[in-house]
Amino acid sequence: MLRVAVMLILSACTYGNDLLIQNIPGRGGMTLNGSWNYIVDPYENGFYNYRYIPFDSTSNPTTSQGYFVNQKPTHKSERIEYDFDKSDRINVPGDWNYQKEKLYYYEGSVWYKKSFDYQKSQPDHRVFVTFGAANYQTDVYVNAQKLGAHKGGFTPFHYEITDVLKEKDNFVVVKVDNKRHQDEVPTVNTDWWNFGGLTRDVTLVEMPSTFISDYFIQLEKGSKNRIKGYIQLNGSNKAGQAVTLEISGTRLKQKLKTDNSGRAVVDVSIKKLKLWSPDHPFLYAVSISTDEEIVHDQIGFRTIATEGQNILLNGESIFLRGISIHEENPIRGGRAYSMDDSRLLLGWAKELGCNYVRLAHYPHNENMVRLADEMGILVWEENPVYWTISWENIMTYATAQQQLSELISRDKNRASVIIWSMANETPVSQARMEFLVNLRTHALSMDDTRLISAALEVHGEGEGGLTRKISDPFAEYVDVLSFNQYVGWYDGLPDKCDQINWAIEQNKPVIISEFGGGALQGLHGDSLTIWTEEFQEYLYEESIEMLRRIPQLRGATPWILADFHSPRRVLPGIQDGWNRKGLIGDTGEKKKAFYVLHNFYLVIAKEFK
Repeated sequence: MLRVAVMLILSACTYGNDLLIQNIPGRGGMTLNGSWNYIVDPYENGFYNYRYIPFDSTSNPTTSQGYFVNQKPTHKSERIEYDFDKSDRINVPGDWNYQKEKLYYYEGSVWYKKSFDYQKSQPDHRVFVTFGAANYQTDVYVNAQKLGAHKGGFTPFHYEITDVLKEKDNFVVVKVDNKRHQDEVPTVNTDWWNFGGLTRDVTLVEMPSTFISDYFIQLEKGSKNRIKGYIQLNGSNKAGQAVTLEISGTRLKQKLKTDNSGRAVVDVSIKKLKLWSPDHPFLYAVSISTDEEIVHDQIGFRTIATEGQNILLNGESIFLRGISIHEENPIRGGRAYSMDDSRLLLGWAKELGCNYVRLAHYPHNENMVRLADEMGILVWEENPVYWTISWENIMTYATAQQQLSELISRDKNRASVIIWSMANETPVSQARMEFLVNLRTHALSMDDTRLISAALEVHGEGEGGLTRKISDPFAEYVDVLSFNQYVGWYDGLPDKCDQINWAIEQNKPVIISEFGGGALQGLHGDSLTIWTEEFQEYLYEESIEMLRRIPQLRGATPWILADFHSPRRVLPGIQDGWNRKGLIGDTGEKKKAFYVLHNFYLVIAKEFK
């Protein structure tokens, strides 16, 4: 119990992200996107002195040679060994790997600098700089003052800059370091490209001195008309404040009052509430207001639950016709970050016949889940606890919990999100079990309205290991049994699928979180010639027939929608640095297996009407 308590304390106080502001896209503000100066710094000369002491920890860091000071010579004899304004430029948001050829394989530190002017609309207002994500460790400075440091490549973070802001000649400097480490989350060994940089939007947002910082407006678990949650104010005058919640299209206009902590409890019932679903993705216009501000959002309401072997959406059994997606635009190359990128990826999923996607193996851009809300696509979101995590390191746990917290905080109002996934393909051990159970407990403490899952371990029994079971002890703690299986690819040839027997003993619904195999788009041959579209087509046909023999099968997210970059995949002429398991190639052309899955989903859609 002590160890758990230490973990929780560490996770609550690590990495300086003091405030998570809800609904940054709906706040307006001034974008800092666009062209930034940058300096590549593999030896971190701009961060450490020659004794390897950080410049920003010295007694007077603003007189140091730290790059965050953004110094300029004041006379002809002054020696300053860097100059942002004469340095190359790079676009934000975006990864440095695809923008700069020399940085394609680079792992290390890059400094970013952006100059800006800003005049507050009211003297007492507060201003924050917000980052959608940056990979991986980020140190943030404004006007040579350090604001904080953040770990995690896929979740948002914010810092207040009110006290350091000027009307003219401000500059923000950000050091981004994408080096991989064994004790980080994710760890050193992954199967995707380690894109570096300021990969998502950077924005300045201005709020009143006391403002609406957070809210959670969702249906109570098990109810179709009772909305429960909270509204949280931040500021010195947050206690005893009047707050109004209004949901358009209903008669609800509820006046609330905050307690001493600045929180107002939401607990209301609405008759004839229109429920959100893939067939009818209805979103209510929700407004939250005080005397000083109003925040608008689009929120859908739905229930999600399990009952025995079934997944129930709004009380009705559903089959999750899904696909896994990496956050990469295969046509343009590089990290997907824009709404256009999201429309491309989710549009392909819709063409495939999906009502569901697995956003693997980390939190994707907020654009993805907001667009999923609009398009009627259910979503599995995943914490990047992947493969060989340092299970016994309490700081590793703290980082994992921090990233999970930031994910849930950002997306807890999105109707499309139905599953929080704790991990992917992690080997069974007691330390791993404690790690994942604690993550699950934390997730439920923040949001108990959604399902919990993870990509579990499976094993074979009997002659040749042909009888497959889930013996992973974490299966007891999930709502949905999910696992990755590659019979016919890493495990024999496609005809082996006929020999597999499934003996899943747990009385829970099953989602196959991954299956599939590689094919080079445009390469053809017979069905037993590996890397051809015909081999992948045959594998999908056999896999689908095999998986349909699982009585509790209620969903699948085959691996994967589109080819994506991975340094693990080096076969010349075939992979060339790409994982080729996509149903769509790097030119946007669909492979033959795409249509196999599409036809299967047409059949399933009729069975689950």
